[in-house]
Amino acid sequence: MSIPPPECLKSPMHVPSKLLMGPGPSNSPPQVHQAMLKPLLGHLHPEFTQIMDEVKEGLRYLFQTKSDVVCCVSGTGHAGMEATMCNLLEPNDVILIAQNGIWGERAADMASRHEADVRVIKKPAGEIFQLDELEAALKEHRPAVLFLVQGESSSGALQPIYGVGPLCQKYGVLLAVDAVASLGGVPFFMDQWGVDVVYTGTQKVISAPPSMAPIAFSDRAMAKVRARKKPIRSFYADITWLANYWGCDGSPRKYHHTGPVSSVYALREALSLVCAEGLESLWARHAACAQRLHDGLTALNLQLFISDPAKRTPTVTTIKVPEGVDWMKVTKYFMNKYRVEISGGLGPSAGLVWRVGLMGYNCTSDNVDLVLKIMKEALDQQSIITSKL
Repeated sequence: MSIPPPECLKSPMHVPSKLLMGPGPSNSPPQVHQAMLKPLLGHLHPEFTQIMDEVKEGLRYLFQTKSDVVCCVSGTGHAGMEATMCNLLEPNDVILIAQNGIWGERAADMASRHEADVRVIKKPAGEIFQLDELEAALKEHRPAVLFLVQGESSSGALQPIYGVGPLCQKYGVLLAVDAVASLGGVPFFMDQWGVDVVYTGTQKVISAPPSMAPIAFSDRAMAKVRARKKPIRSFYADITWLANYWGCDGSPRKYHHTGPVSSVYALREALSLVCAEGLESLWARHAACAQRLHDGLTALNLQLFISDPAKRTPTVTTIKVPEGVDWMKVTKYFMNKYRVEISGGLGPSAGLVWRVGLMGYNCTSDNVDLVLKIMKEALDQQSIITSKL
């Protein structure tokens, strides 16, 4: 044979233990890892579809919805965004995207690939959209879909969703929400708020491994899907097929794709932990830890990127990089000395901020205090280096 077995695979795999305090993924609890060690089942075995049904019930609690169509796209949060776009949009459908960071940019990119008529309203990174601004844009553009990001992880902004659903219903618009970096860390009420499509990622506040994008479609959203004139372009992300595979449509399950069996086990266990703690407790824990972090950063004379506390998501805190400080050297100090990850900026915040994630299993006061301790050390180290130049 001309290609021999690679030498690298003859040695055991080495995976170091790290504390992931960036914007995701977060670390998973030991119980979640243990769940992935359970025996594999066939993806249509009744024992496995029972576990899928239990996952659906956990997601209904997390999304706060009674919707029939609650399932997962096999893929990360981007897969949820892609599924939203390819199912809701046909060529020339108008979609209005409220863009204040990289995820609005990504949404516009995806929508354009489905030949939608993409209209964008923009705000600087860290700013949010007010109801009167959204209503004016709905009046002007008359879209089929309005897309909002609840937790914009590139800037740390928290977009209010309450009140947007009734506006959308008033103008005959579907409301789609990206809740990848926020769901579980802040209140979310799909039915009460009139949200038509929402998706998230398993690797954020849920604290399961990255592998699936939980998603929910309202009856209004499914009515638009069923009224399409052209087929959904992606077979893999076709919500009618996914709804059937996940047992949402009342029909016998058919083979669509091989579900990620071990990842579903992990998600089921992670959701059981969410349910055991309770959403109100989970929201309160994230708010308290975020406040502890913000107070500690202020004590270090650091400035938060978003000055108004009401506009900050507790799940991702953005910190201004002080003038004269090399942001990358600070993140390397965290990793090299302590094996702790924090991140730099992304998209419009690149080079301007550090991002610290407080999500799910990692959202503890001890972890906050550790981040503050390392940040002080890293900044002191930078000050010493700078003073010698």
